[in-house]
Amino acid sequence: MSPILSIEIPFWGQTIFRSIGGLAAALGPAGLLVYIYLFKLMSFVQSRLGPMEAGPQGSLQLLAEVGKFFQKEDIFPEKADRIVFALAPFVVLMSTFLLVLVVPFGPDAWFVNLDTGIYFALAVSSVSVIGILMAGWASASKYSLLGGLRAAGQLIAYELPLVLAVMGVVIQAGTLNMQDIVLAQAEGEIFGFGGLGNPFILTQFVGFVIFLIAMQAELTQPPFDMPVAESELVTGYMTEYSGIRFLLFFVGEFATAGVFSMIAAVLFLGGWWVPGLDPDSNLFNIIGPAVLLGKMFIVTTLIFWFRFTYPRFREDQLQKIAWKFLIPISLANIVVTGVLKVVF
Repeated sequence: MSPILSIEIPFWGQTIFRSIGGLAAALGPAGLLVYIYLFKLMSFVQSRLGPMEAGPQGSLQLLAEVGKFFQKEDIFPEKADRIVFALAPFVVLMSTFLLVLVVPFGPDAWFVNLDTGIYFALAVSSVSVIGILMAGWASASKYSLLGGLRAAGQLIAYELPLVLAVMGVVIQAGTLNMQDIVLAQAEGEIFGFGGLGNPFILTQFVGFVIFLIAMQAELTQPPFDMPVAESELVTGYMTEYSGIRFLLFFVGEFATAGVFSMIAAVLFLGGWWVPGLDPDSNLFNIIGPAVLLGKMFIVTTLIFWFRFTYPRFREDQLQKIAWKFLIPISLANIVVTGVLKVVF
């Protein structure tokens, strides 16, 4: 081995590299999602061009939007709790950065390889609820408070089917480790045939659909956008925010959409692995991030397709879907998966 390759990076150096990588893994996809889906795809769906002035075909519009928010005044409402009000968007964004830590990008390309990785991911995803409640309460606005309470009720309701949908994958893979879940799909078989592995979307399709619906609700995106209903609450818990803090909420929403889609790709689509190739190959440390990014876009296309297609649910409809349909179906999926796991 060459002297350069044999140099061991100190812990502080690894921490810096991982911090930069984590920022890139969370913020990079967020920017792509905003430009591709919000600026362009939604425009084409609605038979319009979208932003076209900033850069070729509007390619620099995202930078223009970020620059605009940086120039805006950071306003605090007169009766707001300034400390809680200021910290709320950072708490929401922190949840996203904690989520990306357990996502594997290759056989040896990961930030943290936890034995309870998916448990950690589902746990830290709940932190965003605290940030949203902080924003709604600290704004000293009735619109914001109503939006925060709606968001808390919605997120608590849909966390249950989200967790239960993952349980089918955990039972089938026999592990909570995200890396091992990828390997279980790569090395698995379908009725004795292992040429294409066993992507869990084939055997856990019900869980995949439930996960997508619950994820849509966790992101408070249409048709589950009651917490930020413009026609009723202006923008809900974000009503009193401006400038950089409003931008942080906006970035957090799309960054979380990207990271959740990565998690869905790991759980159901094989993550960084490509069917037919050896999962132990070092090639995946190079192409793995690109493969995972491609699968992430498959999932996000479904998410934003639903966002641009369906009208907003009423609050009673929203809760009914979670408690009367998604939770019983996900429980039935767990029972069937457990029985088949024991039998076969």
